[in-house]
Amino acid sequence: MKALLSLFAIATLSCAPAVEAGSLIDVGVVDRDTGVTLPAYPRDGRYYVIGVPGHRYGVRLTNRSGGRLLAVLSVDGVNAVSGETANPDQTGYVLDAYQSTEIDGWRKNMNEVAQFNFTALSNSYAGRTGRPDNVGVIGVAAFREKPRVWSEQRINEAPRRDVPLAGAAQPASPVPAPTAQARAGAAADARSEADATATAPAQSAGAGTSSLASAADASSFEKQRAAKAEEPLGTGHGAREYSTVTYANFVRNSARPDEIVSVWYDSYHNLVARGVIPPPPLPQQREPQPFPNAFVPDPAG
Repeated sequence: MKALLSLFAIATLSCAPAVEAGSLIDVGVVDRDTGVTLPAYPRDGRYYVIGVPGHRYGVRLTNRSGGRLLAVLSVDGVNAVSGETANPDQTGYVLDAYQSTEIDGWRKNMNEVAQFNFTALSNSYAGRTGRPDNVGVIGVAAFREKPRVWSEQRINEAPRRDVPLAGAAQPASPVPAPTAQARAGAAADARSEADATATAPAQSAGAGTSSLASAADASSFEKQRAAKAEEPLGTGHGAREYSTVTYANFVRNSARPDEIVSVWYDSYHNLVARGVIPPPPLPQQREPQPFPNAFVPDPAG
């Protein structure tokens, strides 16, 4: 079955740090509105990043190996290429040896994506298609390529077939969820002899002046500490932008992923409320002083 091969014109992004480093593939989350790679906060064996509601983001993938990799990208439990409920045996992106690229949205066709953006769970693509249970996590399943067999100075590979990528000809809509029949058909296509894969597209308080003021500030911070979590962040189906890909052949070396790398995300408020990020420090309280000045100043006004 057809796969997609990344274009060589893609800008190299390997100098930026990864959020989560694997042995085969590194995953980073980039706030596209600030250009910052979001720092990761470890908690209970997971890595979390802070998303800013309304900001666009991209998922940076870096192949650390000397061979091609297939990276199946899941966002909120949804395949970022086909729109199916994510499974490692589905379509993904092919990265050349040591290549790094950024995936900036849901693949709509061979030339466009719908931008990833941080938004409320209720407005997320997964939520709006009836699949809210896995909102808040980005996952990448990495597969090594099956070694090519040399015979009579030719490489025996799976023949390329000019058929559309599953889900690309009729991209998933941000409103109703795909029917069970449609999902079953797409899954059957994805399990054929060679894998459908997509290419990488071209392309994170001062001290109070009195004890009363400090006490008020402290009370406000304590309320923040005790505040309940607000609606979780999800990933929206944003504006379309140009992002071109091409087809290529890729055969997985194994039916199981060689590596799975995951990054969780939520708003700052929610990560503080959940104990992932420490709350802001309380302002330093200032005690009243008996002799703050040497002379009596004129009163204001």
